Amino acid sequence: MEIFDYDNILLLPRKCRVDSRSDCDTSVQFGPHRFKLPVVPANMKTVVDERITEMLAREGYFYVMHRFDLDSLAYARAMRDKGLIVSLSVGVKPADHELVDRLAAEGLGADYLTIDIAHGHAESVQRMIGHIKQRLPAAFVIAGNVGTPEAVIDLENWGADATKVGVGPGKVCITRLKTGFGTGGWQLSALKWCARVATKPIVADGGIRHHGDIAKSMRFGASMVMIGSLFAGHEESPGQTVEVDGRRYKEYYGSASDFNKGEYRHVEGKRILEPVKGRLADTLREMQEDLQSSISYAGGTQLADLKKVNYVILGGENAGEHLFM
Repeated sequence: MEIFDYDNILLLPRKCRVDSRSDCDTSVQFGPHRFKLPVVPANMKTVVDERITEMLAREGYFYVMHRFDLDSLAYARAMRDKGLIVSLSVGVKPADHELVDRLAAEGLGADYLTIDIAHGHAESVQRMIGHIKQRLPAAFVIAGNVGTPEAVIDLENWGADATKVGVGPGKVCITRLKTGFGTGGWQLSALKWCARVATKPIVADGGIRHHGDIAKSMRFGASMVMIGSLFAGHEESPGQTVEVDGRRYKEYYGSASDFNKGEYRHVEGKRILEPVKGRLADTLREMQEDLQSSISYAGGTQLADLKKVNYVILGGENAGEHLFM
């Protein structure tokens, strides 16, 4: 297989079929609902909070609420009371099993449940998928994170409705440095590899540095793209604001960092400062406009047309220059 990442790939344009880029449709059907964009802010404490997820849900964007220092049951109840979809993160511990039981017992349910652990190809994930499917059969289950076709096949066979692909490619993840494992540095190639065997949607998680990387993710098999750093650092982002040499930054740290854990044990994440980049709504609008442009360059009118384009692998340490049809 070819080994490459986002910076090694450029997509090749096809004849444009629209009079205006604004005619291109960026919406995506993902599970039981349709969303304006195939992107979702990472379920991290410095990226989303109650206020941001409520805004996303109201405006027609997909969201996944994080699971850290949160009363998930009360959060689900509040979102139901507001007539909004419920999309929660869960782990695989007894408390997470209990949460599923309580969501069922109180009639709250969940539209989406994301099983969110660092190494998702695990027997504990198999048990959790089974528990959710038994107690909340209507919930759309996203399971991860994984980085191999074998893992995707297993998670799908265990009952996952979508798999989350990406082990350590994020900007604040140091998994490959700490463990020697992961998809950091070849995330896009790993996505392609996993998508070849997938029969259900894939969420590409991590490694996105530019808006054009969303289109590349679509080309190589993603249905949804989870993004951390590009969504961190907004005016309303929950990270602490820090001023350095007169410039404002927001803190951004990984879920497996000691900043998130509250202790230095099994640390695979770090903390950085992201320059404050304005308001989230403006970034979402720009992402949509850029993705509309991507679709027009693909000679298409909708997201699926991005999967039809050819691409080149640019010269680099791990790749020669080739054309791929």
